[in-house]
Amino acid sequence: MGFKLPKTALLRNPAQYSVVYRQGKRLRGAHFSLIYIDNDYGFNRLGISVHGVKKAVLRNRMKRIIREFFRLHRDFLPPGKDIVFAVRKECALKNPHEISVAVANAVHNSLPNKNGRRR
Repeated sequence: MGFKLPKTALLRNPAQYSVVYRQGKRLRGAHFSLIYIDNDYGFNRLGISVHGVKKAVLRNRMKRIIREFFRLHRDFLPPGKDIVFAVRKECALKNPHEISVAVANAVHNSLPNKNGRRR
């Protein structure tokens, strides 16, 4: 296994996103909404939605940081989930460290651990 995040670990088309949005569990935080649903693959897949941020540079930076967090921490997340990070319009985080801390808090406080319990 390499260090890259494989394309199979990402939600790639609108139909996959719409299934998560329609049937998933929603958890709202200060900066992110986290929507997740069980999948049949045995590994996690990530989707990122950044709509409210006006500048493309900031949108792409947030997506890169969230993808990197997911790549580094995917072994600690419960397997078999499709997860969508929806960045809220009010998200004013600009520092990469602030964004990664906010993502860590959202994941840690929202998703169930490997035993199925929420933290």
